[in-house]
Amino acid sequence: MEAAAAAEGDEAAVALEQRLAAGGQGHVLRFWSELGGAARRALVEELRDMDVAEINRFFRRAREDGGGSGAAVELDRRMEPVPRDVLGSACRDRGLLPRWESRGLAEIAGSRVAALLLAGGQGTRLGVPYPKGMCDVGLPSRKTLFHLQAQRLRRLQQLAEEQHGTPCHIPWYIMTSGRTMESTKEFFLKHHYFGLKKENIIFFQQGMLPALGFDGKILLEEKGKIAMAPDGNGGLYRALGAHSIVDDMERRGVQSVHVYCVDNILVKVADPRFIGFCLEKEADCGAKVVEKTNPMEPVGVVCRVDGVYQVVEYSEISLATAQKRGPDGRLLFNAGNIANHYFTTAFLKDVVNTYEPRLQHHVAEKKIPHVDIATGQLIQPEKPNGIKMEKFVFDIFQFSKKFVVYEVLREDEFSPLKNADSQNGKDNPTTARHALMSLHHCWVLNAGGHFVDENGTRIPAIPRLKDANDLPIQCEISPLISYGGEGLEKYVKDREFRAPLIIDEDGIHELVKNGM
Repeated sequence: MEAAAAAEGDEAAVALEQRLAAGGQGHVLRFWSELGGAARRALVEELRDMDVAEINRFFRRAREDGGGSGAAVELDRRMEPVPRDVLGSACRDRGLLPRWESRGLAEIAGSRVAALLLAGGQGTRLGVPYPKGMCDVGLPSRKTLFHLQAQRLRRLQQLAEEQHGTPCHIPWYIMTSGRTMESTKEFFLKHHYFGLKKENIIFFQQGMLPALGFDGKILLEEKGKIAMAPDGNGGLYRALGAHSIVDDMERRGVQSVHVYCVDNILVKVADPRFIGFCLEKEADCGAKVVEKTNPMEPVGVVCRVDGVYQVVEYSEISLATAQKRGPDGRLLFNAGNIANHYFTTAFLKDVVNTYEPRLQHHVAEKKIPHVDIATGQLIQPEKPNGIKMEKFVFDIFQFSKKFVVYEVLREDEFSPLKNADSQNGKDNPTTARHALMSLHHCWVLNAGGHFVDENGTRIPAIPRLKDANDLPIQCEISPLISYGGEGLEKYVKDREFRAPLIIDEDGIHELVKNGM
């Protein structure tokens, strides 16, 4: 390659080759002579900021640590469930909810709360070529996940303003990946930021890391392209530093940050009850959880290991431990992690400045298509042939000085969108759509409304879906009308409706034809 680079007078490329060779990664330029000018420039651009020594160091540390689960064998003996004194519960502490909500809304009214959305995921498993947040799950309104979340923020701002009489805003920080940044920004622009102020929506990009073979060598996706992958949702902390996001939060006066994943259709963005609970407990870090009811459910649990809070993945726990129950009959380790967290800005600043470099990468063995360095042929592996390294957003729990857990009902707040409808019937557009409509049906019933069938007979109030085959009553309430079921009496009390029912800012709409 040196001759080729010299022929072009490309000193930068020669320096690049020397840097790669010194780190044992010179093979990525193996096909340089076959690349055209544009492909060469793109490859140089991709490699320019890549710290090869750092990547090699990550690989060694991750391999030595076994990806963070080296002590999994004895993990069971070292685990303790979340103690009651750090746990708040939407069910068991019902009497405290108004106080927590009031505290959270006061904080929002003072513009001291921000929402931070983890939106780096592509919709690959959903079978769509765009970011997950742009997915439309088939609601009567056809609103996307981004649209629903934006409207929830607008409603919260309105509620806080009504209660406290002062205009406020909730800055919305949106972390994308290299693959989703441009399409996400274009989508928001096209939809006029869903009625939010453009200056209060801040996009920033998480880092990418190259995929590596089991020998630590960087893999090529194409002859002139590195196989890259986002560095996990725990890449958040490095990105917060790289893009001066915590500085921006401080400038705006933000003191509390709600961090959540894009794919949960029921997410209560900047939930005032969760924020109020964390403030009352003077927590610097909090995790919202749902109760795990089935020992085999593939979800991590929040617990203490050697006295330190962390999320233990379901694959790291023995069946015997997963099945343990407490005196109340509940699973002992039942705090199911849903990637929904509270942080103080001060804690995030400490993480960015002090703790982030200490975080270990987790190793995921993957089947990674790559170009064979010897033959130049594209290989589609049938079994794992390499690793992707990532950090998780919950990796920083260990550094918290006051950690709390807030338990909510799954049917009220958690229905993730991960798979296409054609897949296993779980966590797909249909289950997400049904979960939202079932929740909204509940809201109507709780506000004193009723549904009738085509004969005018009242339908029995069995709103919760007990079975995947149950079809909910078609009912959708705009987030601009109600954030969490509040304020619906004036629309529905003592009234009867035929489904499908839509309540939005233009009024009440009962559509003529029924059916899913």
